[in-house]
Amino acid sequence: MVANPILGVFFHWLGGLASGSFYVPYRGVRRWSWETYWLVGGVFSWIIAPWFLGSLMTRDLLMVLSETPSRTLFWAFFFGLLWGIGGLTFGLTMRYLGLSLGMAVVLGLCAALGTLMPPVFSGVFASQVLGTASGRTILLGIFVCLVGISVAGLAGICKERAMTPEQQRAVIREFDLKKGLAVAILSGVMSACFAYGLAAGAPMKAITLRHGTPTLWQGLPVLVVVLLGGFTTNVVWCVALNIRNKTGYQYFTSDSTRYAATVGETIIETAIDAPSREVVEHIPISNKDAQKPVPMLANYLLCALAGTTWYFQFFFYTMGETQMGKYGFSSWTLHMASIIIFSTLWGLGLKEWRGAGTRAMRLLTLALFLLVGSTAIVGYGNYLGLAH
Repeated sequence: MVANPILGVFFHWLGGLASGSFYVPYRGVRRWSWETYWLVGGVFSWIIAPWFLGSLMTRDLLMVLSETPSRTLFWAFFFGLLWGIGGLTFGLTMRYLGLSLGMAVVLGLCAALGTLMPPVFSGVFASQVLGTASGRTILLGIFVCLVGISVAGLAGICKERAMTPEQQRAVIREFDLKKGLAVAILSGVMSACFAYGLAAGAPMKAITLRHGTPTLWQGLPVLVVVLLGGFTTNVVWCVALNIRNKTGYQYFTSDSTRYAATVGETIIETAIDAPSREVVEHIPISNKDAQKPVPMLANYLLCALAGTTWYFQFFFYTMGETQMGKYGFSSWTLHMASIIIFSTLWGLGLKEWRGAGTRAMRLLTLALFLLVGSTAIVGYGNYLGLAH
């Protein structure tokens, strides 16, 4: 199949749309704590959707996995495990730095490391990236993306400064710059491990192609293994929170008398999801709602929708990667930029930027312009690469 960077950019935008949108169904979940609804949605994100679509769209999935060298399976799983740690520590970053500054630091590191480290470790950075016009164009696109992320962070900081002191304390109760930066660096490095897991699982692509899988779907078996690693980290943490917060009953009963008025520790799901503030902040429960039975079926269906939507970000990511030619590593920058673009648009649509002030909105507009521009530049760099 001949690569088509324009189509690849489109697929990555679809992935960004899925990632920027997945948290919307969670807004409808009632009375469940974070650890409960995140684990229920995660079962669909990390287990059901990858296995179902992998089995449906590829040939002989179980046979492909059995033929994959154990070393490949281990590293793909291991990097998925580390990525899960990055997502969990992202919540601590938000606690110590706040949403805007924390996201700017973590997502910047995640974008840079996740894009540049695979070609560095494979030994092609000097020859294919620095040594070619197409590679240097892609580097320019990566730089523009990082600038866009930084400007988006500045816009968020301006928004937070426009808040009242009471609102600021509610958003950042435990601000600690040194501790926050240390955790942010850890989170950014670990979150980039998803890209390393995809690179480590590359031999699976050749195996599934030999079994007759169409080129467009060759990355789906890799997702099965990488996401299994992420599932392992998250299930351990969520179950631990269920035990600590005594929220395990929430999976099984709708009896409102069992539900406490308070919600356990709030943690943002993962650094590469660029979630809305709506996921971070606790939404108060009225006395009237507190007396009603918990809508168990609706909660499960909403979590299933959210989790499946989350998975589609990487479903489209693997499709887009097949269209980028020899510069497939640039897909990570396209993915990160697309996530921030669409999550920001959702934030605007949900009125999260109301009252942010003129300066914040101008910076946000500039950030969106830079991020969209970065995807165009990276796509053009990949197009130039087709001629060589």
